[in-house]
Amino acid sequence: MEDKTNIIQIQRYHSPCGDLMLGSVEDKLCLCDWAAESHRDIVDRRLRKMLKAGYEESTSDVIREAVRQLDEYFDGKRTVFEVPLFFVGTEFQKSVWRKLLEIPYGSTVSYGELARQLNVPKAVRAVAAANGANAISIFAPCHRVIGSNQALVGYAGGLSAKKRLLDLESNMNPT
Repeated sequence: MEDKTNIIQIQRYHSPCGDLMLGSVEDKLCLCDWAAESHRDIVDRRLRKMLKAGYEESTSDVIREAVRQLDEYFDGKRTVFEVPLFFVGTEFQKSVWRKLLEIPYGSTVSYGELARQLNVPKAVRAVAAANGANAISIFAPCHRVIGSNQALVGYAGGLSAKKRLLDLESNMNPT
């Protein structure tokens, strides 16, 4: 039997915007990615390689909590997530993903502004690529990053999902 530390537990979640794959490792959420995304295999390969792990369809306390919080988010009852996250990527990617956590609910920033906030104003394309490689969508809100002309660009779940998430956040009345 495989060592449990080398297992990423995964479970499908049906959101109003499309199906998501949730995954946990070491009591942290490492995956919330769009199931129909065309680059799913890239994310999967990165997680498996960097964590030296395989997938197992099962649940965990972290996944159950992520499901509960996602349900609340989509029901308009949650504006902040409180699930421990495990980012798997390069140090630069992790710095971008941590910065995503600082974008307030219902707000957007451009890729250029995100690059400036990270003190790499000339690295807009690298920031955009790291944003696109985010494996923990919604929790690390890459949907809140838009083009400099306010256009909705580049979202793994598709632009219609990005628009629905932004609309949900702009129409919600946080209590």
